[in-house]
Amino acid sequence: MDWLGADIDGPLVVIRALHFAATAMTTGILIFRVVVADAAFGPSMLAGTLVQARTLRLAAICLALSVVSGVVWLLLEAASMSGLALPEAMTSEVLSTVVNQTQFGRVFVIRFALAVILAGCLGVDRFPPARGLALAISLGLIAAIAWTGHAGSTPGEMGILHLAADTLHLFAAAIWTGGLVSLVLLLSASRRDRSSAGASFAWQATTRFSTMGIAAVAVILVTGIVNTWILVGSWHALIATGYGQLLMLKIALFIVMLLFAAANRFWLTPRLALPSSTKTQRDALGGLTRNSVIEFVLALVIFAIVGILGTLHPAIHGM
Repeated sequence: MDWLGADIDGPLVVIRALHFAATAMTTGILIFRVVVADAAFGPSMLAGTLVQARTLRLAAICLALSVVSGVVWLLLEAASMSGLALPEAMTSEVLSTVVNQTQFGRVFVIRFALAVILAGCLGVDRFPPARGLALAISLGLIAAIAWTGHAGSTPGEMGILHLAADTLHLFAAAIWTGGLVSLVLLLSASRRDRSSAGASFAWQATTRFSTMGIAAVAVILVTGIVNTWILVGSWHALIATGYGQLLMLKIALFIVMLLFAAANRFWLTPRLALPSSTKTQRDALGGLTRNSVIEFVLALVIFAIVGILGTLHPAIHGM
């Protein structure tokens, strides 16, 4: 695979993108459940029960994808670091060296342990302490990704700033992405509940998610600017390098997501609160669901771009 002359490792890009998306969704779903769904649970028992069950199941599926893709990522990195073909790199000697003697390997061990603990918490989710621990562990699981990329190799005080910005960027991306898929589940459940309580539940939850999303967007913007300044360094590098051009594509997709989010927040969500207007409320639910799905698909494309960017040399090093 080639990007403007750069040799891209296709399998590594795919597995990185899958791992980032699965991990972000795991964290975002658990945050959504606590901050949004639980708080809006009261008005509709039917919708609330469906959302609780579905979000827990989806979080478990995403965690499983995160673990499997993480293991494959380790194997691909072992092959890349050793210069061997993948089958030849899958030996205890090579894997032991990667795990024990590289930063990537040490971070993998920590994250794998966190994933095991998180799986246990999800298994006993009916106990409130387990739910709180699951959320905390999921935050650690996604935060540690920052140490596997460019931020983890940036030296000195700039490295501290880069890691902080990247960690916050990951948190915000998880909140938005995992929240979107959770919101789609919630809206679908609300559409099954034809009572006014269903629309009320959807309105409260969507309003809460929009508020949380605004904060996430602000963090993404600020940390994205910091990361771009560190990794790109100049307008010329942003325009003239493959890395910069991919980054601009990512920014453009982010802006499109913002437009859909704005339509949800300022046009469709208020229509859920209209009194005695069932058809309008159901149309609004349909529009919110459609827009949220589109946003989520765009987020997946952004994760694919991030998967590529992590395998390229930053633009600041190519100028």
